[in-house]
Amino acid sequence: MIVINAIITANEDTIAAMTDAIIKMEQASQAEDGCHEYCFSVEIGNPNKMRITECWETREALAAHFATPHMAEFQAAMAANPSEGTEVRCYEASQIDFPPF
Repeated sequence: MIVINAIITANEDTIAAMTDAIIKMEQASQAEDGCHEYCFSVEIGNPNKMRITECWETREALAAHFATPHMAEFQAAMAANPSEGTEVRCYEASQIDFPPF
């Protein structure tokens, strides 16, 4: 499993301007083969930080995702509404049982 955790720092107006592009990106990505999760969220304590959480079955599925038309459309929307910064971390992981507390 490939897990991506990205943080986009942007002001609330920029995030609001991206809402339609974000919804389209989530829906199209979630329908892709190999996508287990694709979700944007805004931090409750810091509305200028938007997170993207992605889980992909394989590296090949992720590579195919980057080649989709909806990725190109989303990148164009990002270019039209630039953020203040982006951090992306990618992990290769395996699922474990949730530990009981």
